[in-house]
Amino acid sequence: MSEMTYRDALNLALKEEMRHDPSVFVLGEDVALYEGSFKVTRGLLAEFGEERVRDTPISENTIIGVSVGAAMGGLRPVAELMTVNFALLAMDQIVNHMAKIRSMFGGQTFLPMTIRMPGGGGSQLGAQHSQSLETYFMHCPGMHVLYPATPADAKGLLKSAIRDNNPVVFLEHELLYNSKGEVPEDPEFLVPIGKARVARSGDQVTVVGYGRMTILALQAAEELAGEGVSCEVVDLRSLAPLDTETIVASVKKSGRVVVVEECWRTCGLGAEIASRIYDACFDLLQAPVKRVSGLDVPMPYSRKIEKTCIPQAETIRQAVKDVMSGRY
Repeated sequence: MSEMTYRDALNLALKEEMRHDPSVFVLGEDVALYEGSFKVTRGLLAEFGEERVRDTPISENTIIGVSVGAAMGGLRPVAELMTVNFALLAMDQIVNHMAKIRSMFGGQTFLPMTIRMPGGGGSQLGAQHSQSLETYFMHCPGMHVLYPATPADAKGLLKSAIRDNNPVVFLEHELLYNSKGEVPEDPEFLVPIGKARVARSGDQVTVVGYGRMTILALQAAEELAGEGVSCEVVDLRSLAPLDTETIVASVKKSGRVVVVEECWRTCGLGAEIASRIYDACFDLLQAPVKRVSGLDVPMPYSRKIEKTCIPQAETIRQAVKDVMSGRY
């Protein structure tokens, strides 16, 4: 095990998979000479050359369209979009082509492609560059949606995504790139797609999160432990497919649940999770499912106001207290 940043874990995953499989190549805006806007592709051009590390025009629709064609032709493209917000310019390719071609061709072709996209709020980048759009992709069948919270999962999930024969939307929170953690050095270390992890054990309240929200949930759980409240934190890791079994098993043990999502509350991920919990263990719940969500507003530029629009560790801590005390 080695300690490294989330950014370096992603970089290592790309290098290992490009060494492992010559059909893997990287493309996107500024991924080669500039080494990526967040430096995740640092050193790739020097090691693998311009045939496998390609700078593209500023056209997200083209980047994904080329990736779809390359995947159908037997390659394994890893496309980087500079930010998830720009994926809206490529939604035709993502929704109408990438997600549907395997089904429409009756399984005669595969689409082993991955789209890496940083996103999330908290960086004071304004409304058009601070969005959490994970539910847009979850709503469309035909592709996996992954959102790792830790450097280890960033490495293991990205490697699994690249090796998978299905198209994968791989989301990365911008505020996690400098976070550090222990990462296995084994080049065959993989994290299974569709499997959540119990990041912290507890038996009084289940807190479900993903991405940066998992990190904040763990902070809240640590603070609550000092007040005698035992929280179990479930890190989803995979949003589609969603590991309902692990969530339900935890909720059956605790009887109370708080779901934390950075995306907008209306039609958010938390509503889907709450629905599945009610279906599976309604009679075992000691309190209604509590949702902690991003506010239904365009993200403000002001740092103080932006902070109020995104769940914080204190918001999560208060939600757990409310559930424990019967304030719903």
